Amino acid sequence: MGTPEFPDLGMHCSVEDCQQIDFLPFTCDRCNKVFCLEHRSYIKHLCPNANQQDVTVLVCPLCAKGVRLIPNEDPNITWESHVNSDCDPSNYQKATKKKRCPVPGCKEILTFSNTLRCRDCTKEHCLKHRFGPDHKCPGPKKPDSGFPFIGLLNRSQKRESSSNNCSNGSSWWGSGLLSAASNLRASAEAGMQKLGNATTQALQRAKDGTAQGSRGGALLEQCTQCPARFSTVSALIEHAEKSHQRNTQQAHSRVMIDVCPKCSRGFQDPVLLVEHVERDHGGSSIA
Repeated sequence: MGTPEFPDLGMHCSVEDCQQIDFLPFTCDRCNKVFCLEHRSYIKHLCPNANQQDVTVLVCPLCAKGVRLIPNEDPNITWESHVNSDCDPSNYQKATKKKRCPVPGCKEILTFSNTLRCRDCTKEHCLKHRFGPDHKCPGPKKPDSGFPFIGLLNRSQKRESSSNNCSNGSSWWGSGLLSAASNLRASAEAGMQKLGNATTQALQRAKDGTAQGSRGGALLEQCTQCPARFSTVSALIEHAEKSHQRNTQQAHSRVMIDVCPKCSRGFQDPVLLVEHVERDHGGSSIA
């Protein structure tokens, strides 16, 4: 075996029935034995350790999870261990049922790249049915105005929509938008009317000298110049005229007035006095 220059060149095949000398033998990575070209595979030389790195996985029919078979272990034992610990039948629908477009007749599977959510009906559709008329979107939700007559308004609109039903989807979509706009306008007008009535009532009570909630002697009117409180507007006005009007007159009387030394004309601003002397008296203030 080998040559004088390369005495270790070539080895016999480890298969007993072969024993062929191969100058380029193959070493098995599982059993570490040498084989020829014909017996290099695991099946050909019946390798006893062929399944050490095996990753065979069985899909559980109950939960649709993958169960890996452990080498040198009975598959029945592995299956029983999975059923007793990890098996969850509720996961079967999530794993097997694919999410599809809700439009009737469309079987498009919704994935990350072809899914769009409608802003009005908040449902997910495929790219083909992403627009409102394509998936018969009912339009934006009607605002809840909270007024008692909103039920009568909705009933009348339902009757009008049932009598004026359009045949194609685009006209139906436009009528839905118009009805939503009319609902919003009606609720806004009702709210403004209610606010105007409340404002008128409050002004009338203020003119009469009583504020809302003044029953039981509650002091709701406060003076803007002192911490005093009063139950009626008339009492507040009387207090302001008696207590704070005098202080205002005294403050006005304390204003300093500069008098021109030549013509005795008074000025509140010294700058105006200087301009008057320079313009009318030639710039000299000597009497």
